[in-house]
Amino acid sequence: MTGKTSPTWTPPEAPHVYPLRLYGDPILRRKAKPLTLTDTFTVPGVGPQNVRQVAQTMLETMFEARGVGLAAPQIGLPVRMFVAVEYEDDEEENEGGDTPLRSRVLRDFVMINPVISVINKKKDRSYQEGCLSIPGIYEEGVPRARAIAVKYSDLDGNSHILEAEDYLARVFQHELDHLDGVLFLDRLPAEVTEDYRKELLALQQKSKVLLSDLAQADRLRRERGNG
Repeated sequence: MTGKTSPTWTPPEAPHVYPLRLYGDPILRRKAKPLTLTDTFTVPGVGPQNVRQVAQTMLETMFEARGVGLAAPQIGLPVRMFVAVEYEDDEEENEGGDTPLRSRVLRDFVMINPVISVINKKKDRSYQEGCLSIPGIYEEGVPRARAIAVKYSDLDGNSHILEAEDYLARVFQHELDHLDGVLFLDRLPAEVTEDYRKELLALQQKSKVLLSDLAQADRLRRERGNG
């Protein structure tokens, strides 16, 4: 969730960050499937990685993009996992220019197979919301439950139930939406999406170019016998 820059993608042989899937990519509309800790994934454009490697690179991608959350479909994996972070000044994560975000982290999260239950059904519309897959577009008025509980597993297979409210609750709800193929613009009136028609069409074109580049990288990797 949210972010004003896109990370630079390093070569697939040793990825520091993943390329982010953009608006218009079909994977952003797919319902993700549960995963297990023993799974190995073929990350598009990168190659085989285990769950822990994927989670760590997702966190690095999120930090470099100056975001607060990132879901697996946003890196091309249709599985039920997301990463998120709570900063000391959560509403201002994009401020400060080049200040390393890690220096302002209170705690970060890797949530595997998360399930959300609502604690406070009253809707909050006060925060501005954005998405790393829809860069440059920010809107207030996205209705989110004020307080939730998230049941999830961590990278060691331990189960947790975490309660969150206000902004952090919004972050978790935003990321869970990604696992169900829902984007934050879907929760706003249709005219909002229409207002950004030009920008969204441009993102769709960028998405097509990225998908072509990833397919080419995968072909080259297979030709080299790297999986």
